[in-house]
Amino acid sequence: MKAGGGRIPSMLRNFLDSEAAGGLVLMGAAVLALLVANSPLAPGYFAALHAYLGPLSVLHWINDALMAVFFLMVGLEIKREMLDGQLSSWSRRMLPGIAALGGMVAPALIYVAFNAGDAQALRGWAIPSATDIAFALGVLSLLGPRVPASLKVFLAALAIIDDLGAVVIIALFYTSGLSLPDLGLAAAVLAVLYGMNRMGVRSLWPYLLLGAVLWLFVLRSGVHATLAGVLLALCIPIHLTPGTPEATGAQSPLHRLEHALAGPVAFFVVPLFGFANAGVSFSGIGPEILLEPLTLGVAVGLLLGKVIGVFGASALLIRSGAADLPAGASWGQFFGVALLCGIGFTMSLFIGLLAFANAPLLQEEVKFGILGGSVVAGLLGYAVLRVAPREQFRRG
Repeated sequence: MKAGGGRIPSMLRNFLDSEAAGGLVLMGAAVLALLVANSPLAPGYFAALHAYLGPLSVLHWINDALMAVFFLMVGLEIKREMLDGQLSSWSRRMLPGIAALGGMVAPALIYVAFNAGDAQALRGWAIPSATDIAFALGVLSLLGPRVPASLKVFLAALAIIDDLGAVVIIALFYTSGLSLPDLGLAAAVLAVLYGMNRMGVRSLWPYLLLGAVLWLFVLRSGVHATLAGVLLALCIPIHLTPGTPEATGAQSPLHRLEHALAGPVAFFVVPLFGFANAGVSFSGIGPEILLEPLTLGVAVGLLLGKVIGVFGASALLIRSGAADLPAGASWGQFFGVALLCGIGFTMSLFIGLLAFANAPLLQEEVKFGILGGSVVAGLLGYAVLRVAPREQFRRG
């Protein structure tokens, strides 16, 4: 998208490039975690994760604090694309929006079908509903120019809407033990942040310092602390004040912060989260865990549910004439991208840890389901995209 009329150009291309490279690093981190967890280094690995640094364990610092930075990045991407990018109009939102909705509903229904008789397991219904944009774009990057840019844009837009859905799900369904005083303090900080935005404060440091205070109050409130990142992102200004000297040729605070966070999040925060949470020890675990309803619900939900939801809902919309297939893409390529949506690593793991915070065995089943479903979805998606015809879709 070209700049015009004072609008800041979208950073979608930079986003795609960094996420694709970050996805490859994330893959390496996940493989390394599995190797370490099943090696003589395993006792040290698990002991280090559960060692305490101040009030929280290392694992909690990663999952509650560092991942708040990841959610800040997610919030910035959502706000930018909704207001000033690929999702800035309803016509642009329609296809990825319907695809994302189908890709959240179908996997959840499949998971529920596998676990209908287990009230505890049903808490994990949202686990297979998430798509890992870093992993998916990492696989796409391996295919180079075989995949048209329009499909990468579609996948990125779908994942952004998917992330928004995951944020809403976490806020509504994985919050417990609310502290009203801390919620009130968090709301007061949020009101100050909003006021700063309205008054035209453009320096990032006041927002970031108050964002740290907001994180502390949200952590103590019972709402998951990472949501503070999303709330902070919504308060970061996306447009510069017209007529000011810095408005000429400069990027808004949101664009500057997103650009500053892209590398650290893609190459440090998310891979570290993957390394800390993907380490599954096979010691004492038999093959029967693969046939557990929870494991199957997650794996089949990711693999089959995403294809049914994403491809099925999109095909209905396109065939009805309400939307077009992404430019230059064939149906085979579109099907391959729908398969890649079954890679649910980061956000699926995150939701699984929230759903079964006090059930280590169920967490292991979740991890097996996510790893199994994501690996198969990634391999099948890569294979389909590798052989799919590249003829441009012709309307008519």
